Amino acid sequence: MDIQKILVTGRMFKELEKLALLDTKREYLFLPEAEVRSNHFDWADGYVAFKPTESFHFGKLRWVHALGAGVDAFLHNREWKKDVLLTRTVGSFGAKIGQYCLSYILADVQHHQKFQQYQTERHWQPSQQQLLQQLRIVIFGTGTIGMEVAKMLQTFGVTVYGVSRSGASIAHFDRVVQLKDANSLLAEADWVINTLPLTPMTDKLFDKHLFSCMQGAGFINVGRGASVDETALLEAVDRGQIRRAVLDVFQEEPLPAESPLWSHPNVTITPHISAVTGVDEAMNGLLAVLEDMDNGHERVRHSVDVSRGY
Repeated sequence: MDIQKILVTGRMFKELEKLALLDTKREYLFLPEAEVRSNHFDWADGYVAFKPTESFHFGKLRWVHALGAGVDAFLHNREWKKDVLLTRTVGSFGAKIGQYCLSYILADVQHHQKFQQYQTERHWQPSQQQLLQQLRIVIFGTGTIGMEVAKMLQTFGVTVYGVSRSGASIAHFDRVVQLKDANSLLAEADWVINTLPLTPMTDKLFDKHLFSCMQGAGFINVGRGASVDETALLEAVDRGQIRRAVLDVFQEEPLPAESPLWSHPNVTITPHISAVTGVDEAMNGLLAVLEDMDNGHERVRHSVDVSRGY
């Protein structure tokens, strides 16, 4: 694929300006999102960003590259132009998300919150801690990120179950089932982790019914906010179906100040930081894709199957 003019925008557009020095065969335009106009898409045949700008249209585009791991901002509720290649950034996201999840799970089994309260009260009350190898954790999504999370947890002896579209067995999961068979796993889960991308199938997947299958599990969402019905989530926490919710992604971001999630005592909020794209990751991913296109590879690295949404 012969790409000659590339528009780069998003929060790291300044850091990516050195692309123009590394790749002198192409013409680049680096702009903040607020300055991207409709006519820029009539100039560029390549677009690099975390998401479409308000003025986004396909224009002369032949290639779009997502600077993040997720591509739902480009595909969800949008008809994709069939002859436009979509690629994404692939880096250490699985390791980052695995460590994020592990940090909250460890804090829970070691009762950090309880002992912090005891310290405030100057109260001496020893208790026995649960071991990681006693835990059963269900991960929704067995792709690159879900598998990396499973691998990390399994290292500590955790029993890890997976839920995927196919239900096919995969490394680092003790058992994998299809979504329709997930209920039995949820009933015995100590933690449930969502790593799924946003697709029509996963939109509001975690609803009142799914939460009702849980019996005091912790819930971590590092997938996509729109996969969770936030009203149903809060009701499940209040009912005790979910013991604690750790949320890094939300239906609307930034999370509105009036959202009841902010003040709920059993909800922990982080601002979409479980797997932030690093500049080096973004740069290396871009150069890899450009190299494959320049070499005429039939299968370009990090290509997205638009029909599947990931």
